Amino acid sequence: MTVLEQHGAYTPAPPPSWRPRTAPEPLLPDAEPYRVLGAERPEGTEAPDAELLRRLYAAVVDGRRYNEQATALTKQGRLAVYPSSTGQEACQVAAALALRERDWLFPSYRDTLAAVARGLDPVEVLSLLRGDWHHGYDTRAARVAPLCTPLATQLPHAVGLAHAARIKGDDVAALALVGDGGTSEGDFHEALNFAAVWQAPVVFLVQNNGFAISVPLAKQTAAPSLAHKAVGYGMRGRLVDGNDAVAVHEVLTEALDRARQGGGPTLVEAVTYRLEAHTNADDATRYRTDDEVSAWRAHDPVTLLESELRGRGLLDEADVREAAEAAERRAADMRERMNRDPELDPMDLFAHVFAEQTAQLRAQADQLRAELAAAEEHPADGTAGGSGNGRGEARR
Repeated sequence: MTVLEQHGAYTPAPPPSWRPRTAPEPLLPDAEPYRVLGAERPEGTEAPDAELLRRLYAAVVDGRRYNEQATALTKQGRLAVYPSSTGQEACQVAAALALRERDWLFPSYRDTLAAVARGLDPVEVLSLLRGDWHHGYDTRAARVAPLCTPLATQLPHAVGLAHAARIKGDDVAALALVGDGGTSEGDFHEALNFAAVWQAPVVFLVQNNGFAISVPLAKQTAAPSLAHKAVGYGMRGRLVDGNDAVAVHEVLTEALDRARQGGGPTLVEAVTYRLEAHTNADDATRYRTDDEVSAWRAHDPVTLLESELRGRGLLDEADVREAAEAAERRAADMRERMNRDPELDPMDLFAHVFAEQTAQLRAQADQLRAELAAAEEHPADGTAGGSGNGRGEARR
C-alpha cells in the first residue's frame, strides 16, 4: 500500500512509517537479454512450436522484403519519407503475431511493418508517409491505432484503451510500441505511471535500436537497462534479445496473457539495431561506424531464424525459395499499386477530423466547394467542363 493508503490519519513522519507498495525483486528484469535461438532450453519448458517457427520465418522474410521495397519507393519519390525497420523485423512481426484478434496495437512511425504483419494493406499503411492522408486504414476494424509520429504520445492512449476495456469487462490487452528515444519523453513516464497504478492490461515494447536518431542510448539514460525503469513504476520488467523472433514472441505472449488475467502491465525492452539510417533524410555515417553496423549484421534476425529452422530440420531450400517468392509477390503488388497516381479530393481536407464540423470549418468547406465548382466551369486550359470528376485539379 502507499503512504496515503495506510490505516488511520496520515501525518508526515520519517521512515520507517513509510512502506513500499511492492517489493522490487520480482519486478527486476533478467541480467542478460532472454534468448531462445541458439540457447539451451530451460529445464521443464517446451520447445517452440514448429508451426509458429515457420510462421515467424515467413513473416520476417516478408518483412525484410517489405522494408527493401518501401525504401526503394522513397528513392523513387513515391514516398516522402520512410523510417526503415530493417534489422528490427523480429520485434515487428513477433509483436503482431503475439496479439489476439481482439487485442489492440499502438504503433509508432517506424512500426509500419508491425501493422502490415497484423494484416493491414501495405498501401493503406504507407499512405501517411506518402502524404495522401493523415491516416489510411480503418482503426476500429483493424484494432491498430494510427501510426504515431510524435514520440511516445500513443502510449497514454494505449493505457486509456486498456483501462477502459478492463472496466467494461472486455478480454482485451493493448500492446504499445516505442523506440529507445521515446523513453525520454514525458508521455512515457505518464503512461507507465498510470498503467501501473490502474493495473491496466497493457504491455509496452521498447525497441532499443541504439540511437534516438543520432543520440546514443548512453546519452539518454544511466539506467542498467531500459527494462529496469519498470521497477520505479511498480511493474514487471523484461529484457529480451530483440533479434530473436522466438524469444520476443514468447516474452510478449506471456506478458499479454498476464495482463489479460489481471496481472498488470509489463515493460519489455528488446535489444535490437537499426541497420539502415533513421530515415532517407539521415546520414547515419555521422554518428556510427561501419564496423558497428557489420557486427550487428552478423546478428541479423532473418539469418538467425533461418539457421535455427535449418538446424531443426524444419526448413529446406524449397521452403526458403517459397518464402522468398511469396515476399517478392507482395513487394511487386505493393510496387505496382504505389506507382499509380492517386486520385485526391480536396474536400477530404474536411473529412474524418471532427464528428461534427465547427461553423468555421463548414464555411471554409463551402468556400472550397465554390472554388472547385468555378474551376470546373472555367478550367485553366479553356476547355469547358474540366476533367468531369467534380474535383477540379484533384489529381496530382
